[in-house]
Parts: sequence; C-alpha cells; structure tokens
Amino acid sequence: METSLKQGNSLLHNKVYMRVYSAFATATFGDWFDTLAIQVLVGYRWQASPLMLALIPVAMALPSVLLGSVAGVAADRLNKLKLMRMCDLLTAILTVLVLFAPGMVWLLPLLVLRSSISTLNVPAQQSMTRSIVREDQLLQATSLNGIVNQGSKIAGPLLGGVALTLLSPHWCILLNAVFRVGSYLLLLSVKNIPTEGELPAAQTQAERVPMGMMWKEGWSFMLRSRLLLHTMLFGLAGALAIQIIDFQFTSLFRVISPVNESLLGWMVAASGVGAVAVILLLGKLKPGTRYGLRLGTGYVLIGGSVGGLGLLQPGASALWVLLFGFVLGIGNGTFFVTFNYCLQKETPPHMTGRIFGIQSTILGVVMIAAPLLGGLLVQMAGPGRIFLDFGVVQVLLGLAGILFGRLLWPEAKPERGQTAVEHSS
Repeated sequence: METSLKQGNSLLHNKVYMRVYSAFATATFGDWFDTLAIQVLVGYRWQASPLMLALIPVAMALPSVLLGSVAGVAADRLNKLKLMRMCDLLTAILTVLVLFAPGMVWLLPLLVLRSSISTLNVPAQQSMTRSIVREDQLLQATSLNGIVNQGSKIAGPLLGGVALTLLSPHWCILLNAVFRVGSYLLLLSVKNIPTEGELPAAQTQAERVPMGMMWKEGWSFMLRSRLLLHTMLFGLAGALAIQIIDFQFTSLFRVISPVNESLLGWMVAASGVGAVAVILLLGKLKPGTRYGLRLGTGYVLIGGSVGGLGLLQPGASALWVLLFGFVLGIGNGTFFVTFNYCLQKETPPHMTGRIFGIQSTILGVVMIAAPLLGGLLVQMAGPGRIFLDFGVVQVLLGLAGILFGRLLWPEAKPERGQTAVEHSS
C-alpha cells in the first residue's frame, strides 16, 4: 500500500485519496444546497428576526464545543474510514427529518443533532488526509480540499438559486440528503485498509493509552507549539469578528434587495469564484512559512468586502454585490488554505485528529457567543452599520497579522517536526 500511495508527484495517482476526496466533494456540494435553503426558508419565508437567525449557527456550533476535542481523540484512535461512513449515513437521515420541521422549535434541535455528527466527521477527514498523503503533497491536498469547499459555493448557490426560483427550499434540503448518500456509497468503495496512523503496532500502542490522556496530550502539544498556538489565537480573533455577522447576511440582503431571494445565492457564488481562483494560484506557489502575510492578507480582503457590503443602499446594483462577493472569496480562499496547511504542516500525523478537534472546539465557542451578539447588534443598529463596523475590525486584525507576522510565526527549524514526534512517542 505504501508504494501505491507514494508513487507519482500528483495526488491524482493516489487512488485512496481520490476516492475519499470525491466523497468529501459530494458531501460539501450538498451542504451548500442545504445552507442556502435554510437561510431563505427561515429569513424570507418564515420572516425570522435577526436574533432568531442567530440561533441557527448557535445550534450548529454547540456540539463542537461539547464534543470537538473528544471527536478529535476518536479520529486519532478509531477507524477513520468507518467514522466517515457512519457520519454520512446519519447526516442523510437527519437531513430528511429537517424537511418535516414546521418551525424553529423543531428545526433547531435537528440542526444540533446533525451538527453533532459533523463534529466527528471533520477531524476524521483531516486525519485521514494526513495519513494517506505525503508531507510534500500536503499543500496540494489542502488546496484541493479548498477548491471543493469554495467551488461548491459556485455551483451550490447557483443551482440552489434556480431551484428556489422554481421550487421550494425543501427540495434543496432533500438534495443534500441525496448527496450525503452518494458520499456514503463512494466511501464504501474504499477498501478498509490501514492508513499510516493505523498500522497494527501503532494501533496497539494507541489502545493502551486512555482517551483522557490522549485528550490532554493534544491540548498540551498545541499549547507548547508557538506556531500552532498563535495560529489558533489569530483564527479565534478573526472568527469572533466575522461570525458576528456571518449569519446576518440574510438580514442585510432583506434590506438591499427585499424581493430578490436569489441575490444572496449570487453573492455566495461570486465568493466561490474568487476563492477557487486564489486557491488555484496558491497551489502553484511554493508553500513557504510566511503564514502571517497570507493569513493577514486574507483578513484584510474579507474585512474590506464585508464593510463594502454594509455600505450598500436598498436597490444597489447587483454588480457591486458580485464584486464584493468576489473579493470576499479571495480573502476566504487565502485564509482557508494557509490556516489548514499550517495546522497540517506543524502537527505530527498521529496527532492531526486531536489538533483539528481542538480547532473545532475553539470555533464552536466563538459560534455560540458571536452570532447571538451579532443578532442583538443588528436588531438594535441595523445590518448595514454592523457589517461596516466589523469589516473595519477584520481589516485591522489583518494588518496586525501582516505587520507582526515574523514575530508571531517565526521560521520553523528543520528538525522541529521530528522533535515533536520523538517527544510524543
């Protein structure tokens, strides 16, 4: 297996990775149909208030806070492939149940349950990637994952917008269930072979280590690693600013375009175009370790576009919406690839699941507090003012990352990864 995984310079030669990647692409594409449909259903059809809209990301984030670190340990300890299959199947079932939700009282608990499953899936997928991909191909893998994540923003909202024009949001939700079943079937085609982190000797050693100790080891490693700690804190600060307004786009677009439900989908699609374009560019560049420059630039572009959207008046041209969406996508793509590549690169393979589980927990905490604050602020001051203010905050964070990048993310020593592995083993 090792020979088959390591032949060729392109990940296209890695059959195991390509099947896992195809399953990930299928599931992610379906998620964007679902996300847009729920926002339109709750925001336009149910006419929910900004505060009620804020409860949706809270419901999605709560499981990450409670289960994120535990899910990371499970991803490092259990069979990743079986975990991913189980997650796809259960997500499909719960998505079908979302179809029958008559209101927010039923919708929110179902979203909590479905998000609990996703909490297991993310670290398992990231850990699986780290195990079956060579270190010199990590940037390729991160870029390909980013292309799927951002490319689905193009096709998903565009096709979702067409579906919403012709049909009800429930059809888009049903499509997500169909795509999840497709992802499950793709993963079934992957033979249950041991990955690099699941070879018999390593597995026997892991089974002797209590899960509580593995959980502590993950947090201890992250806190001792200067690069990982600064990356997490910088991501936390930016997420706090962006998540305040992230699920209030529906509130903003109800002001900019009260009757055009599909304009939000067009903006998200333009964001996807910008993200895919920059990810393709980054994939051709040398990885390097200039994390501060790239992470900071991503924040500046995100903040500038968010602030620009906040300045738009009712009836504004769709061209401005598409332009700001495109710039937002460039910023998202730049940050996404750099952030995930940094976590993958600076983490030993046997701890990848735990580190991404910790990242999920941290983001979950942000997504509980920030959206509620955002909903309250938007209800009090209006979406335009809040988008502008927090766009400026995001720009300032990005400039700080660029100016102090060399201090926060010093050049890693060549032997750093080896030392970490030896210390942990």
